[in-house]
Amino acid sequence: MVKKILVGLVAGIISGLFTAGGGLIIVPALLYTLKLEPKNARATSVFCILPMVITTAIFYGQSNFIKWDIGIMCAIGGIIGGIVGAKLLNRLPEKYLKIAFAMFLIYAGINMIIR
Repeated sequence: MVKKILVGLVAGIISGLFTAGGGLIIVPALLYTLKLEPKNARATSVFCILPMVITTAIFYGQSNFIKWDIGIMCAIGGIIGGIVGAKLLNRLPEKYLKIAFAMFLIYAGINMIIR
C-alpha cells in the first residue's frame, strides 16, 4: 500500500511542477515497481491522472495560467484521441506499444534538452 501511495505522491509532485506525470512517471512505476502488466499499467495510469490533473488545473486556473481558448480546443482533440488510443490499445501487439512508448520518451527527452 505504501508503494502505491508513493507512486501517486511522486507523480503528483512532478505533475504539479512540470505538468508531466502520467506516462513518464506512473506507467514505468506501475510496470517495474508494482509489477503490473503493460496494458493494465497504461489503463491504471490514465485513471490515476484524472484526479491529479483536475487538482493541478484548479491551482493553475486560480493563478490565471490557463489559456482557456487553447485548452478547450486541445481538450476536444484529447477526448477524440483518447477514444482512438484506447481502442488501439486493445488491438496493437505489446511489442509495438513498447516501441512507440520508447520512441515517445526519447522524443520528449530530446525535446526537453534542446529547448
